[in-house]
Amino acid sequence: MNIEWAVFTPVSALLGGALIGLAASLLILMNGRVAGISGIVAGLLRPVRGDWWWRLAFVLGLLSAPLVYGVFATLPIIKIESGWPAIIIAGLLVGIGTRYGSGCTSGHGVCGLSRLSPRSLMATIAFMAAGFVTVFILRHGLTNLTGVL
Repeated sequence: MNIEWAVFTPVSALLGGALIGLAASLLILMNGRVAGISGIVAGLLRPVRGDWWWRLAFVLGLLSAPLVYGVFATLPIIKIESGWPAIIIAGLLVGIGTRYGSGCTSGHGVCGLSRLSPRSLMATIAFMAAGFVTVFILRHGLTNLTGVL
């Protein structure tokens, strides 16, 4: 995946972050729920009475947001260099990690840190450290060992 730094605008990044914070704040204020995406999706897979519709609406909102954005502006071009096996394995590892970590980056990183949760701070540090190490190994460590990547 490449980021087109020439078209990066801090204003759009700031606006996107503010919208994520607004959505998370509205969900906790109006529904008393933390906007942890992995927990919301997990609740869809094992529904509890009266707890399913807001989860479905939240996920549909996440999925439809790029379509709505595309009506008003040009969507950025995303170039993914990995193949489907790597993407599927990475997705499974993230899913397993969110279960072990009792939450994902949105739940701990966005909602937990804003509530000054020490557990979320440790989880976010662990997520970030694992990401840095993984990228370093894949981009530098394996290249030096095999010369293939």
